[in-house]
Amino acid sequence: MTDSMALTKDTRIALNDGNTIPIIGLGTYASPDVPKSLGEEATKIAIDLGYRHIDCAYIYGNEVQIGNAIREKIADGTVKREDIFYTGKLWCTFFSPELVRKGLEKSLQDLQLDYLDLFIMHWPFSLKVCEINPDKPFVYDDVDFCATWEVLEACKDAGLVKSIGVSNFNRKQLERLLSKPGLKYKPVCNQVECHVYLSQSKLQAYCNSNDIVLVAYSVLGSHRDKNWVDLTTPVLLEDLVLANVAAKYNRSPAEVAMRFILQKGIVVLAKSFTVARLKQNLGVFDFELKPEDMKTLEDLDKNLHYGPFKEMKQHPEYPFHDEY
Repeated sequence: MTDSMALTKDTRIALNDGNTIPIIGLGTYASPDVPKSLGEEATKIAIDLGYRHIDCAYIYGNEVQIGNAIREKIADGTVKREDIFYTGKLWCTFFSPELVRKGLEKSLQDLQLDYLDLFIMHWPFSLKVCEINPDKPFVYDDVDFCATWEVLEACKDAGLVKSIGVSNFNRKQLERLLSKPGLKYKPVCNQVECHVYLSQSKLQAYCNSNDIVLVAYSVLGSHRDKNWVDLTTPVLLEDLVLANVAAKYNRSPAEVAMRFILQKGIVVLAKSFTVARLKQNLGVFDFELKPEDMKTLEDLDKNLHYGPFKEMKQHPEYPFHDEY
């Protein structure tokens, strides 16, 4: 647990390489039907409101727009480049060692930035061909992520990225990376789905023991895109226990769901493109959940993945066959 009373929107968590990560970030993924310009506007508004951590990815298809927003806020004097913490992600078709740096440079080019603050492997598996379409097949590759990691280490040494990490890795995969002969840098973080129905306590304990920060996406459950999410799964924000806890604090279920993750010492990515919600999400720093309410919410854990990415279950590196 973090010292939760001291949490503010400006709180940063130390990373194992000497850098720090803001405890709350703006998530910028949007489904293909959402105009890219909305992400650009939301990013500008978020920076004006005090968000300093922007989470994006090559595969989201909007790094040009997010980069425009960041550079505009630097140009108008709202922030300096060093105030912004930008997370990018290496997509699975760039895992071959000769492609890793090209993948990073593509993001830098689209963003028009000189470096990224954090660059993470988006998944533990490699793809030859990928259509982000549940009706189209993924074509797998057998590149070992340990070979990918070595090139990421070189990209860090070259100053193209300040910190390197992973996403959607399970414990065994982290163990393999950490025990890799010649490992130069440990991953600073593991970005995973995490919410009151998937509290990730075992994975968090393992990561904590290895000085790896857990970063949470889908903290409010998930979008309900029928292509990717099983619509028979319960809607997290309609949970009655969560609603009762929220009523005690005169807060929304969303605010309490986010606060729960923050108080566990996990970095929260809050995705919203609406001004009112962007403001409301910062309200999570105005109250603190009591230990008994943290326990009540912890007991809601169902080990439920809203984003199981079942299309990838055939891949030998599919991470969710394991308990954590």
